[in-house]
Amino acid sequence: LVFFVVFFSVLGQVSYSIPEEMPKGSLVGNMAKDFGLDVKRLKSGKARIFTPDSDEYIELNNDRGVLLVKNRIDREALCGQTTPCALHFQIILENPMEFYSVTVEITDVNDNPPSFEKSDVRFKISESAVSGAKFMLDRAVDPDVGLNGLQTYKLEPKDNFVVKLHDQADGTKNVEMVLEKPLDREKHQQLSLVLTAVDGGEPQMTGTMQILVTVLDANDNAPIFTQPVYKASIRENAPVGTVVLTVTATDADVGSNGKITYSVSNMLDNARGLFEVNDESGEIRLKGNVDYEKARTFQINIRASDDGGLVDSCKVMIDVIDMNDNKPDIHIMSKSNVISEDASIGTVVTMIHIQDADSNENGKVRCIMNNDIPFVLKSRSNNFYSLLTDSELDRERASEYNISVTCSDEGVPSLSSSVTLTLQISDVNDNEPVFERSSYEAYIVENNTPGVSIFTVRATDADWNQNARVSYILEDSSVNGVPVSSYVSISADSGVIHAVRSFDYEQIKDFQFHVKAHDGGSPPLSSNVTVKMMIQDQNDNPPQVLYPVQTGGSVVAEMVPRSADVGYLVTKVVAVDVDSGQNAWLSYKLQKATDRALFEVGSQNGEIRTIRQVSDKDAVKQRLSVIVEDNGQPSRSATVIVNVAVADNVGYLVTKVVAVDVDSGQNAWLSYKLQKATDRALFEVGSQNGEIRTIRQVSDKDAVKQRLSVIVEDNGQPSRSATVIVNVAVADSFPEVLSEFSDFPQDKEYNDNLTFYLVLALAVVSFLFITCLVVIISVKIYRWRRERLFYKSGGNLPVIPYYPPLYADVGGTGTLKQGFSYEVYGTTDSRMSDMKCSQPFSQSTLSVDHNATRTMPRHKTESENMLTELHHSAAEEERQRKGEEDCSM
Repeated sequence: LVFFVVFFSVLGQVSYSIPEEMPKGSLVGNMAKDFGLDVKRLKSGKARIFTPDSDEYIELNNDRGVLLVKNRIDREALCGQTTPCALHFQIILENPMEFYSVTVEITDVNDNPPSFEKSDVRFKISESAVSGAKFMLDRAVDPDVGLNGLQTYKLEPKDNFVVKLHDQADGTKNVEMVLEKPLDREKHQQLSLVLTAVDGGEPQMTGTMQILVTVLDANDNAPIFTQPVYKASIRENAPVGTVVLTVTATDADVGSNGKITYSVSNMLDNARGLFEVNDESGEIRLKGNVDYEKARTFQINIRASDDGGLVDSCKVMIDVIDMNDNKPDIHIMSKSNVISEDASIGTVVTMIHIQDADSNENGKVRCIMNNDIPFVLKSRSNNFYSLLTDSELDRERASEYNISVTCSDEGVPSLSSSVTLTLQISDVNDNEPVFERSSYEAYIVENNTPGVSIFTVRATDADWNQNARVSYILEDSSVNGVPVSSYVSISADSGVIHAVRSFDYEQIKDFQFHVKAHDGGSPPLSSNVTVKMMIQDQNDNPPQVLYPVQTGGSVVAEMVPRSADVGYLVTKVVAVDVDSGQNAWLSYKLQKATDRALFEVGSQNGEIRTIRQVSDKDAVKQRLSVIVEDNGQPSRSATVIVNVAVADNVGYLVTKVVAVDVDSGQNAWLSYKLQKATDRALFEVGSQNGEIRTIRQVSDKDAVKQRLSVIVEDNGQPSRSATVIVNVAVADSFPEVLSEFSDFPQDKEYNDNLTFYLVLALAVVSFLFITCLVVIISVKIYRWRRERLFYKSGGNLPVIPYYPPLYADVGGTGTLKQGFSYEVYGTTDSRMSDMKCSQPFSQSTLSVDHNATRTMPRHKTESENMLTELHHSAAEEERQRKGEEDCSM
């Protein structure tokens, strides 16, 4: 039957009381209930027992929350005579770290009978011994305590002796055999007595010792010690054989009755086997090892007896002097091998129990730690320390700490112990990925293979493991309205950027996008970087010849008059290359020709000119093969066939339609086409250069008034166009020109101005002197007003037209944003001409008239000259010119 008592402490301590010798597995107490803990808390906190001792008698059942007997408990082996006998240990829980103190008192069971060290003892007692003589007996030993311990003695038979007990200061009792009735050697030479030691247990247990008494002849003086109590001290760990002290006794008798013999009559259990006494000299020596931590005081009873059987006894008290022979003992009660880097300041890392078995200064312990670590050691209670975080942790600065705790006592010399704790810092996702560069520029040659790797972006994350695993994605964006994912892709793991498509430099030259790098933490952190992709040009496009146009139909021939002189511009080969840089640098070369001595090609501008005078002997049909090469590696080329016809006064340059398109690329490539004409057999329009030339000899049969409609188209999708009307007048003289132009539909204001100019001219002829003055003044005023009005008003003021004897007026509307004015000078029998082009007007230039007039003389002689002028006008200009007639020429 198990009896136990539970005492609960509000300070986190519980005491239990159980008897010794309980079988293994017996219940000690329900600690979970007594501490108010949930069984689940015991499991989650990994509850366990911590005790500095190596022997474990109690175990914790976490499933039930109870304490059980782990091994058989022998109170006498555990505590000896110490009372009360108790086991002290702690219950440790983690997450959070807690500990509770438990005391289990072991109560005694009467399982040991009293016993004597010797089974028999012999006394020699003189018959002359008087009543009341005392004889010291060996004390019985009972390992049990309390009522179960030794209680009394009985001596039988009781004819001559009785037993008396004397209490000692240390709680023990000396046993004395007292002579009550004198001995009579003649009746009993020897006596046999039995001393019985009785304990108070239930059932009662006893032990016996036989006493043999030899009755001697009379010896009337007993030995006497010099002092009843001797005191001595000895250092612990003193070597065996060390003399502790010498006891001395005297006997007044002589002879054998006065010879004293020393012996140990009694000693406590802790002193047995440690000391011995010289039976002749009384010298007490050390026989075994003395340990202060096991016993601090020893008591020995020394007996002095003479040969006559008389004895005396004394007590010897031996104190052990503590030596600093124990270094501090460090026990790790509970520790966390891993702590998160975001742990708050003051987080408990581990708990340490420190104990030094020495006493006084030798047992005082002082602990230190290694420096420069974010931890501190604080004392929580007696001999218990907590290791706490002292500042913020950062795994990226230090992922592991080796914490050395050194404890030293204050003995001389000081002894110390140390323990090293290895603490891992677990990672928290507190660092975002960082790219190696703030931005990237990558290059790829056009016409690449789809899927080819372009380059690699790389980001690093200072965190660890999953928190440092970087993945890459493209941020959503578009390039020219197309998702960037249609152009490039990125490997999520490696950051390698691949081309999704084959790039064409002529379509896209560069673009940029954003790459995001995010880690694998929760929540993930990210950063992004801008990548600019540069497409590098490759010489993958041959030159394209814009003029002359190569058609599969009728052959278009360039006209060269036989009167052409050296350097005459026959035509110009116009080519473009959609590549860029050196790949688009073009050079021209004459590959073949009917007569290589007649023509040459400008290597840079593609102009075909005569290199000698054209003669009547030259063939009418000339065929030139011109090759156009770019400067790429390897170079690419195109060949164009130029047909040249040598004719008489054919190919006269009437005028040139010039148009521009503010778009770029193919959208700005313009082509010219003769849409309508009074006589389509008389004129042609250069499809690429807009030149209006005669295609046959002008004759008297041709109409004086020729009206041409020219359409200009760009190469966009869809194409846009503009139309210009060119009026051409064929006349022999200036008055005839004016009469012919008067027949063209004109505004009334414009005709009035023209009449005024004619009258003014006739007046000047009649009055030469006055006319000179008027002309000079008029020219000065005209020039001054034109510069002032045009340049200061941004070209939005009216322009006063000047009409030479022969002139042409060209205008047009459409998608073209700029207007041009031209002055062309030429002869009727030669294709050589000089052209003067003014700067283009801005978009605010006055509106262009949709009618154009061109005057061309009939063929008379080679010496007759023709002057043409091309200009732009608007209807609102005409209304403003009325106020400026005095400034006309």
